[in-house]
Amino acid sequence: MPEPVPADRTGVMRRRRPFSALISEITPLDLRLVGRTILHAVLVGAIAGLVAVLFFGALELLEELLLGRLAGYARLRAHGEAIFRGDGSEHRSVRLWLLLAIPALGALAGGILTWRLAPEAAGGGGDAMIQAFHHHGGRMRKRVAWVKALASILTLGSGGAGGREGPTMQIGGALGSLVGRGLAVGRREHRILMLTGVAAGMSAIFRTPLGAALLAVEVLYRDDFEAEALIPALLASVVSYSVFISFYGESTLFAHAPKYAFIPSHLPLYALLALLLAFVAIGFLKCLGGVKALAARLPFPPWARPGLGGLALGLFCVPVLWFVGRRIESPGQGLGLLGGGYGAVQVAITGAPWLHPGWRGVELLLLLCAAKIVASSLTLGSGGCAGDFAPSLVIGGLFGGAFGRAAALLFNDPRIDPGAFALVGMGTFYGGVAHVPVSSLVMVCELAGSYDLLVPLMLAEGVAFVALRKHSLYHAQLPTQRESPAHPAPTLDVLKAIRVQQIMIEGRALVTFAPGTPAREMLLQAADASWQEVFPVLDTSRKMVGMITGESLRIVAVEHDLERMTVAADAMQPPVAVTAADDLRTATEAMVAHGVRELPVIDGDGAIVGFVDEADIGKAYLEATTRPARADETPILLG
Repeated sequence: MPEPVPADRTGVMRRRRPFSALISEITPLDLRLVGRTILHAVLVGAIAGLVAVLFFGALELLEELLLGRLAGYARLRAHGEAIFRGDGSEHRSVRLWLLLAIPALGALAGGILTWRLAPEAAGGGGDAMIQAFHHHGGRMRKRVAWVKALASILTLGSGGAGGREGPTMQIGGALGSLVGRGLAVGRREHRILMLTGVAAGMSAIFRTPLGAALLAVEVLYRDDFEAEALIPALLASVVSYSVFISFYGESTLFAHAPKYAFIPSHLPLYALLALLLAFVAIGFLKCLGGVKALAARLPFPPWARPGLGGLALGLFCVPVLWFVGRRIESPGQGLGLLGGGYGAVQVAITGAPWLHPGWRGVELLLLLCAAKIVASSLTLGSGGCAGDFAPSLVIGGLFGGAFGRAAALLFNDPRIDPGAFALVGMGTFYGGVAHVPVSSLVMVCELAGSYDLLVPLMLAEGVAFVALRKHSLYHAQLPTQRESPAHPAPTLDVLKAIRVQQIMIEGRALVTFAPGTPAREMLLQAADASWQEVFPVLDTSRKMVGMITGESLRIVAVEHDLERMTVAADAMQPPVAVTAADDLRTATEAMVAHGVRELPVIDGDGAIVGFVDEADIGKAYLEATTRPARADETPILLG
């Protein structure tokens, strides 16, 4: 006879078994998920951070050689932007005539490179990244990363009036896509990895890890976020930012005042600034669209158009540089027209020895704002490989700085800091025109190194977002996830597209009752209606006055006392019906609300013309959602 197990041992064993099951079934799953997420983020973040280091260094070097040393152009740089602190004027005399040719040659080389090897790498990069997410499963060709990087270095290093952050979106997205290929992840994870790369690239180049992660998930939609990519984007941003500052040091991009005081009475000024910036943004978009339309009509091949844009840029900027240089008695002084232009925003924030403190300073900032709109449109509109992110920030910053200086002069209020208005204008312009109010708000706070301007930014971003609802910098943006091919439509949205008429049951023998039909007769008739679950109750004019469910009849059948005294009018419930023109979402909601599995379908006169059943609704849903994979989501296997 086996030895009995002690009660206390049995109790212990019984207590341990559920705990062991919990550990074995739940914990390994969570650890695998956490480990995989961290692995993906580290891989993408580290690769994007290293590529950003090389990209930033190569771009700065080429710009220093071509513009600074060769042309003697005193490049205007932001506080935390430059690697090479020399401005070039100490090496050579100013040769503005070279600036007529250098931007054209660099843009032409970039145009040839992109159109020969990867046409999708042409232009700013933001729209191409958004397009890849929505329509190509987050997949980009392997060559896009290095082609985009080289073409952007050639275009921007020679003075192209665009930014490096836009190309970084596409470069980072291509790197994330490349990691996805290597890890052989599914379609959903591939899209997330692409956004992770976007966030990592922006975090490194712009040194705003939180804002970059938010931008990557916000820029895809006008009124939505890609929430499931946020945590991987945050982790990758941390890694890439850490890699980048390990090489170039930790610093905010702009120098600024130690503190910006919050003064509630200044809020109307920030709201007015946002409204004026909305008009400036519309002007920028129209100018950019006009240059694009003109470039498309030119009788030149696509690869040559960036070179023509670079030539037009030189022809436009050289006279402006000469004219302003004479006024400020500083020939060759960079004004932020060539390249990204962050140095011009730095001047708007903190001033410069050559910027007049009075109305002449306001006029100069407004002149630079208008000139930057034209210069950026010439580069971007002709297909130059440069981003639209930096020009948007610069235009907003210059206008905001001019507005702040004008307000200080008009109201004679020493508490008005033009630098605060420049920073708010910078974030408000891009946040409104790109429909990314949250990420641009956070980015400006990170750029300023504090959240002193949080409240003015919230107000200005909200005003600009509403004012610019019908205008967008990124045409590939979609309103919400519902419109994106990357996301299957929700069940109720699928059902809303199908009409009751398409699936309703017609032509079958229908069992109906009169209000006075006794229970026994109802049970006999219902037994012969094998397909029917709801039985309409009709009056003498054949109009439905109620309906009886199969469940109610089953209750009557087992309660013999009820069977003897019940008629249809006692067992019926209020009538519920749909029309043939109603959609299946309406029919489904009615079934759920009234606890039935089918509904009568009536015509305009109230006569019953058919039935709609929950099984047929389910079949229609499966047919609508089960379809072959879209061609635009197939993997891109070419290099």
